[in-house]
Amino acid sequence: MRIFNKFRGTKGFISIWQRVIRFRYMITEEAKQRTKILAFWEEYGTEAVFKSFGTKRRTLFEWQRRLRAGQGKLEALNPIRRVPKKKRKRMWDIRILDELRRIRGRRKNLGKSKIYPLLKKYAEMTNLTCPSIATIGRLISDLGGLRVCPQKITGMGKIVKVKRNKVLRKPKTFKALYPGHCIALDTIEKQRNGKRMYILVAEDLYSRTGFALGTTSHGSQTMAHFLYLVSTIFPYPIVHVLTDNGSEFKKCFNRLCGKKSITHFHTYPRTPKMNAHCERLNRTLQEECIDFHANILFDDVTKFNDILREYLDFYNTERVHHAWKNKRTPIQAMLQSNHYQSNLPIECKDGWAYTRACRASRSVLYLGSDFKDQETKTHPGGGHSRKRHRLSRGANFHTDKTY
Repeated sequence: MRIFNKFRGTKGFISIWQRVIRFRYMITEEAKQRTKILAFWEEYGTEAVFKSFGTKRRTLFEWQRRLRAGQGKLEALNPIRRVPKKKRKRMWDIRILDELRRIRGRRKNLGKSKIYPLLKKYAEMTNLTCPSIATIGRLISDLGGLRVCPQKITGMGKIVKVKRNKVLRKPKTFKALYPGHCIALDTIEKQRNGKRMYILVAEDLYSRTGFALGTTSHGSQTMAHFLYLVSTIFPYPIVHVLTDNGSEFKKCFNRLCGKKSITHFHTYPRTPKMNAHCERLNRTLQEECIDFHANILFDDVTKFNDILREYLDFYNTERVHHAWKNKRTPIQAMLQSNHYQSNLPIECKDGWAYTRACRASRSVLYLGSDFKDQETKTHPGGGHSRKRHRLSRGANFHTDKTY
């Protein structure tokens, strides 16, 4: 397709367009102001210019000279660079610079504040003047940065920089709008006599419904199994999950998220405030339950999970939440959400005792650990089939399920 210019053949169009470009991009506002001052000077004189703009007589003559040398083009009045042509250079003993290179080369990417004591010790031994911390930073910049990065060899034999794996971060404007929109996960670690135990925690960011489970491991397969149990018990589909950058949220966990079409958000490194809701649930669980039964966690994890189940039942069904102004519990907030609306008549809902929402509101807010085989049973009233998951009270995950 041929493109036509509707101004083709118009006399003077190119000249006008060049002037538009000049006035829009090449002539600064200060040059335009200087042109107005020169016009004011020709009409009212030097004294009026000094009283009105504070510009001296010799400055006016300099502007006039530059405008004449530029053949009347206003670009000649643009401010010129005032950077000196010859700048001062930092002159330091070559031995100080060599020692700085040696320290930086041996201790990769060591900061200027950490280099200062080492360099000062060397300067005292050699009777040299040690540069200050700020000067060390400038010397590192003068020497080219002295920053090195891990490298690797590609399949084509090239040596390239090792970059951090890119992951999907939680958007700053993201906000959970309905139950299941985002589930946040985290881990609590407890230690005693060199032994470590873990409490896996999950929370629905909209309704603040909490899930927790004590285990002996927090690997990626364990976290994947935990997410599978949460998605099975939670009455609504899970759209997003939010975690930190720990290794337990890799491999099997990511594989399960892809299998269930769940978007996996990560927080930024060293930024726990991006997962503030789950962190606050961790504190609540520890202050009101876990810290009082920590010994049971190490001695009998099954008994500890029974205690944790009882507390989570209270937390989700009876304990009002500050997010709802202490007027509703997490279960009430979840079931009263207007996002999921049923189109069935009211009379059709009578007798539905085994819907997913009813199961959640009744009891199943606690996750057992040993997930066994699923049993498929038929609902006696409506003829709809459903899957009932039997959760035993073990502590370790042993399953043939592959994520």
